Amino acid sequence: MSVDVRAAGAVLWRRAGDGFEVAVVHRPRYDDWSLPKGKVDPGETLAATAVREVLEETGYHAVLGRHVTQTTYDVPARSGHGVLKKTVDYFSGEAVSGSFEVNDEVDELRWLDPVAAERLLTRDTDTRVLREFCALPVSLITVLLVRHAKAGKRDDWTGDDDLRPLSDAGQRQADALRTLLPCFGPTRVFSAPRLRCVQTVRGVAEDLGVDVRHENLLSEEGYWPDPVLGIARLLAIAGDGGTPLIASQGGVIPDLISALADRDGTELAAARAGVVPSKKGSLWVLSFLPASGDVGPRLTSADYYPTPLPAPAPTRH
Repeated sequence: MSVDVRAAGAVLWRRAGDGFEVAVVHRPRYDDWSLPKGKVDPGETLAATAVREVLEETGYHAVLGRHVTQTTYDVPARSGHGVLKKTVDYFSGEAVSGSFEVNDEVDELRWLDPVAAERLLTRDTDTRVLREFCALPVSLITVLLVRHAKAGKRDDWTGDDDLRPLSDAGQRQADALRTLLPCFGPTRVFSAPRLRCVQTVRGVAEDLGVDVRHENLLSEEGYWPDPVLGIARLLAIAGDGGTPLIASQGGVIPDLISALADRDGTELAAARAGVVPSKKGSLWVLSFLPASGDVGPRLTSADYYPTPLPAPAPTRH
């Protein structure tokens, strides 16, 4: 399918008592009530677009979670002749700070419970997005799982493989991750004890003012003697609060995600012939239901971003 216009937005939400509210905005240009969204700027990822557009339209800084859905519809061409195909990717976005002020695009914002918000929304496409958002709880745990960026070929490196550094291309990927990952609000940083893994997330850790904690159970050498221990370690990290960022290796990530998906009945649509993708520099955004009673965190959603560089929409799982 040819896409002429790309856009992104979010279902912006905040806690309210024992429940939550979502933001619905009024756009005087169209005289409609909608969810905040806008067009992708050149050189911008969809996640960055969603965060920027939410801020511009609502005044709120959002931390993204799962990718909710993608809508596609026709819009008139600016020339006045013909139509264009427009796609909008929506994320879950928690409002963490800010306040609304009237701006060039939005003259009113209302915080409403989901039922009232659905009644107010003008377009059926927004209603479907809101319903998809409400299909899962808002209080999900996000784990950001990154494969280390490019580090050249192992056969070309004559030193200790643990010390093989990022290549120039890998450093560009790491720089792009440093821009992309803050959209999802990481709070802690972990890494397999390989230089290339640490270098991939070091910039994010520096921006957060935290150390990169080594996790041997999430390295290839540490994981495979007992994968159950590696999976348990990731779940323990997930249950410790905040949004952890973990850098690991291609020999670990596919098996770990497959095992969690099989255990929790989560479909991985990106898998082909049973193989879970894990390109160098790629990101998995894993969403877990919090632990309840004797049951630990359960994987309920997983989104794959094959590159941190500006790219097409993430594959939704």
